[in-house]
Amino acid sequence: MNEDTILADNDLPLQVSGQEALRSPKPRHPMEKLLKSIPVDPLKEGDIVDGKMMEKKGARVFIDLGSRGVGLIYGREYHNAQDIVKGLSPGDPISAKVVDVDNEDGYVELSLKEAGEERRWIDLKKIKQDGQILELPVLEANRGGLMLEAKGIKGFLPASQLSSKNYPRVEGGDKEKVYQELQKLVGQTIKVKILDFSPEENKLIFTEKELNQEAVRSALSKYKIGDEIEGEVTGVVDFGAFVKFGEAELEGLIHISEIDWALIGNPRDVLKTGEKIKAKIIDVQGDRVALSLKALKDDPWLKIEERYKKDDEVKGKVTKLNPFGAFVQLDKDFQGLAHISEFGTEDKLQEALKLGQEYTFKILLIDPKEHKMALGLVK
Repeated sequence: MNEDTILADNDLPLQVSGQEALRSPKPRHPMEKLLKSIPVDPLKEGDIVDGKMMEKKGARVFIDLGSRGVGLIYGREYHNAQDIVKGLSPGDPISAKVVDVDNEDGYVELSLKEAGEERRWIDLKKIKQDGQILELPVLEANRGGLMLEAKGIKGFLPASQLSSKNYPRVEGGDKEKVYQELQKLVGQTIKVKILDFSPEENKLIFTEKELNQEAVRSALSKYKIGDEIEGEVTGVVDFGAFVKFGEAELEGLIHISEIDWALIGNPRDVLKTGEKIKAKIIDVQGDRVALSLKALKDDPWLKIEERYKKDDEVKGKVTKLNPFGAFVQLDKDFQGLAHISEFGTEDKLQEALKLGQEYTFKILLIDPKEHKMALGLVK
């Protein structure tokens, strides 16, 4: 009987029959055990993998994924990525998305197109996390804001997220006029940051305002409450006026109540866009600056009793009627209120007083500290 000699694990000769030798496992390459010991995370559908292009055969592209196997791009995925594939050469690095972990031919099916989209969202996430500043051209405008594009993804810059420099100051907030102002920005390049994004919703939101806030805070560090500034009125709205000042073109708001010691019904009657004015800083909250015109003037209410006293009868013109009474202008500095309680009902108030007409009133109360004067109609 022929006998073959093989080595067992203890390296001692072991005599076995020829038939047993045929049934024995084939010798393995010493590197095989080492390769099997290297841990490899199992692939899952949707994973993004990196590899190198091996070759193109017809409408198929083979990708070397190292210890993960060989990837294959073909069929619809090949057709969708032709613009990418045509520029590839053997050895070129490539990222792809796993479509099938193990197809019927043993390859890892891949998608280049989907991987490109996901990679772009990954890049955008890092840009946001790093607080990176992007310089992007304005592609188009709509009534809500501007359209920009980053990493091949279109995004939206709401009008509310524009810097004070680019925010449209429109009389009365007319939406059509706002849209016309936004269209003037199309084609311009602006600096923005990513405010929010969601790949699932295909949502990408930019902000110019947040970027501007950092510059504003830096410029504002040179100012303090009580400082007097010289500026230009950039816009007048129902609740006040915006004023640009300083070398960094900071912007502050003069609230309607801070325009004058006298009651102002419409800021447009007092201030005009483009007008040069002086104002005082009365508050700073973050990047918001509150300005005052009346703080530069003497408070006439401190000396009101030199001109008016309780029980005096005075002439005044009705400037405004509302549900709680009538405002009455005595002179350029002082205005009083004839309360609704003096008439009983709103109808009776409107019967007794007409807007723009002058009547005689009696002063019922003067409160200099609160800037209040109560009046009663003399019948």
